[in-house]
Amino acid sequence: MSIVENKKVMAQKKRFAIKFHIKSGDKVKVISGESKGEIGVISKVFTEDYRAIVEGVNMVTKHRKPTQQGEKGERVQMEAPIHISNLMLVDPTTNLPTRTGRRIEAGKIVRFSKKSNQTIK
Repeated sequence: MSIVENKKVMAQKKRFAIKFHIKSGDKVKVISGESKGEIGVISKVFTEDYRAIVEGVNMVTKHRKPTQQGEKGERVQMEAPIHISNLMLVDPTTNLPTRTGRRIEAGKIVRFSKKSNQTIK
């Protein structure tokens, strides 16, 4: 694919807003991977990479070099991003993982839980 074709494809992708079943602040459960079964709150969503950072889940160790004279290096625990397909929203009423849908209420599109049929804010 040439550079011109690549730019055209990227321009077409930017026209459409990416819609996810989760967003920042949602309580989610990891359904696959090394952290399977863990529950946490989403702190950040990376829309271009289809990934999200969940607090306290998928922890990795990073080695930090000393930056100044006399400073010590250290190992830092931090959350790594997880692919959005491996996350499932937790229903606020039943505290169980649920699929989500969209419907129009009062002229706005809102998400709802497929298990309890309750609106998710």
